[in-house]
Amino acid sequence: MARVYNFSAGPAVLPEDVLTACAEEMLDYNHSGMSVMEMSHRSKVYDDIIKEAESDLRRLMDIPDNYKVLFLQGGASQQFAMIPMNLMKNKKAAYIITGEWSKKAWQEAQIYGEAVAVASSADESFSYIPDCADLDIPADADYLYICENNTIYGTKYKKLPNTKGHTLVSDVSSCFLSEPVDVKEYGIIFGGVQKNIGPAGVVIVIIREDLVPQECLPGTPTMLKYSTHVKADSLYNTPPAYGIYVCGKVFKWLLKNGGLTAMKEYNEKKAAILYDFLDESKLFNGVVRKEDRSLMNVCFNTGSKELDDQFVKESKAAGLDNLKGYRTVGGMRASIYNAMPLAGVEKLVEFMKDFEERNK
Repeated sequence: MARVYNFSAGPAVLPEDVLTACAEEMLDYNHSGMSVMEMSHRSKVYDDIIKEAESDLRRLMDIPDNYKVLFLQGGASQQFAMIPMNLMKNKKAAYIITGEWSKKAWQEAQIYGEAVAVASSADESFSYIPDCADLDIPADADYLYICENNTIYGTKYKKLPNTKGHTLVSDVSSCFLSEPVDVKEYGIIFGGVQKNIGPAGVVIVIIREDLVPQECLPGTPTMLKYSTHVKADSLYNTPPAYGIYVCGKVFKWLLKNGGLTAMKEYNEKKAAILYDFLDESKLFNGVVRKEDRSLMNVCFNTGSKELDDQFVKESKAAGLDNLKGYRTVGGMRASIYNAMPLAGVEKLVEFMKDFEERNK
């Protein structure tokens, strides 16, 4: 069966070059006589894999030396607890609520201290990013938390909030490595890799050294202390070894294809094709304020549940898979991550035009 154009929000499309390379090395990685899946994480061969992955990520993102890179488990959702456990010295933190995941992080933080919602876009179904130029952030807040790209709703911060001197913590799960970022603007930048970098099971945390606490909140498990993983170079216990190996392949693919500047240009080109059509369509509606549109997750609908369902069914039959919107939102969502080729977006728009013509 031919490969489909996979618009899934995650686990999501990976570069075919990476998948092919992984397949070729499945039974014998680098003349080791075994698969990376079978390999001891304490072996010299695997140590080279994880160290090279970190080195390539540092090069891609221009990560300063005073930031630690951690390859962890538990997904981004586990970070919702780890962050307050490790950073909430004053038992207070500020959160900007722009969707389901920042809301979940805010709710989780309330277990450990006072989590103050300093802005929210819930009033308009998270269809925009609030004005973050002059937020009322408590002076004693330990950090300001955002979800930078909102996978479910299709919004993206185009400018980081004015933190007023507070540490910025950002969940970048669905825009990770889609464009250049200035790591120095963040205290912690983290994300699950299954949307834009690799297979499910790995979360990457980039944390400034001075934020790695010697003392966490009382009762913090050893496995949930950043210091545990910093001291062990992400090898305190068995890591998600194969997932990290695949991430390393993706890092090399990105470097080979011009790095993050080239990737941003490519992503902007793809997104423009889809958004330009949505702006002129008489049937399909974009659901996000134009200035806050995500390059990664494009959300739209027809205004009719029956027609939306018909579109999802027919598009799947046409080889355009996983276009159904998030279960609590409905409509459609096209996730056009780094590995989605331009041809996939062009075919989607071609299908949408045909669907519109047939359903006037």
